[in-house]
Amino acid sequence: MKVILLKELRGKGGEGDIIDVAPGFANNFLLTEGYAIKATPGNIKQLEAKRKNIAKREETRIADAQALKAQLDAARIPVEAQIGEEGQLFGSVTSTMVADAINATLGIEVDKRRVELNKPIKTAGVHEVVVSIYRDIKGTVTVVIGDDPETAEAEEAVEEAIADAEAPAEEVVDVEVVED
Repeated sequence: MKVILLKELRGKGGEGDIIDVAPGFANNFLLTEGYAIKATPGNIKQLEAKRKNIAKREETRIADAQALKAQLDAARIPVEAQIGEEGQLFGSVTSTMVADAINATLGIEVDKRRVELNKPIKTAGVHEVVVSIYRDIKGTVTVVIGDDPETAEAEEAVEEAIADAEAPAEEVVDVEVVED
């Protein structure tokens, strides 16, 4: 059965695409949930008239997705978890926890189904997690579980600088310069 998509349908197409799907899928999901309309000659004619508006919306969505990708690529997201002695987690970090941490840290609403974890994270440290943003635009966010090594090094450098500044100055010794 041919249908015209009204929204992006992951793995099938985007707004305005005419796709061929099983009749059961179309009748029981796509049409009832508002993802598509039947591809009748009248609906196809209306679609042709709307193509320019759909293209503008698509450009906007892609630009927004690229901006979000840049934001996610630059982010370090801390995730709270209980860590054992050898860096093993009690439990694991799931895509829901990563999505919640992104929302808490960056204020960006990310659907947990768009966080692509092949398997749950079970060790402390720094992990790269892929987030599907729009169609084939994907961002990679750095997830930090436990102590962040970069933050720890920066804090140590600040503490050393403060200690050096507070240390008493050594006495200045007069040195005579002898010229030959």
